Amino acid sequence: MPTVLDDVDKKLLKILQSNNRLSADELGDMVGVSRSSVQRRIKRFRDEGIVEADISVLSPKNIGSYITLIVEVELERKRNDHLDEFRRSMQSLEDVQQCYYVIGHTDFVIIVTSPDMTAYEEFSRKVFADNPNIRRFHSNVVVNRVKSGLQVPIS
Repeated sequence: MPTVLDDVDKKLLKILQSNNRLSADELGDMVGVSRSSVQRRIKRFRDEGIVEADISVLSPKNIGSYITLIVEVELERKRNDHLDEFRRSMQSLEDVQQCYYVIGHTDFVIIVTSPDMTAYEEFSRKVFADNPNIRRFHSNVVVNRVKSGLQVPIS
């Protein structure tokens, strides 16, 4: 059951999604509550799983040359144990940034980051081509990142 959020919670969550380095005092000023209220709310967000992680988002172009690929994967066998095995394998791979189980013409959509095409070829051969449960996979190379984010719209 989703958590009930009041207007202050929603304002606070919107701000935290774009900048979670603001102090409790700054956040309190921005949403009109005390520092201690902000601290209690943020603790509740974390305890209830509303805030899953506090991370730093890196700029690939500023730390080296990386390419991003969007890979569509169709599995051969789709029993629950096969699906779970594939999910676990994706979770364990550092190159896999995001993995979505989808309904449509494919089973999974995966966002992969790789240093270059040679490294991606090796990765895709090992992870996709050599996997007997993958019927097919299709890779799309991202030419330009127009928008990237994990922010959830809060109304």
